[in-house]
Amino acid sequence: QVQLVESGGGLVQAGGSLRLSCAASGRAASMIFVGWFRQPPGKEREFVAAVTMSYGTTYYADSVKGRFTVSRDNAKNTVYLQMKSLNAEDTAVYYCAGRTNYDLARSDREYDYWGQGTQVTVSS
Repeated sequence: QVQLVESGGGLVQAGGSLRLSCAASGRAASMIFVGWFRQPPGKEREFVAAVTMSYGTTYYADSVKGRFTVSRDNAKNTVYLQMKSLNAEDTAVYYCAGRTNYDLARSDREYDYWGQGTQVTVSS
């Protein structure tokens, strides 16, 4: 099993930045991808970004491309989501998730492990 714990959420003004962290423990080496998802108030959970743990290849949703950067530190078993130029539409609970399959997936149903989520609120 893999345990994932997110941190770094909070309240930020529009135009500001935040960095989220996702710390993995347990069988973290079994994860091929770590993805970030978010669930805005009253909406479904959506894909934000993903990174391969081996090569660090990154993938982004169009809505965050150029503003968010996903990275990993294998020595710390931690994945980061650096978020810049935040706006009110970025307000959501952010989750990290681990996938043990070798194919990229943008659906939350395709991920095997989940963190508890961290709230990001952007004030306008």
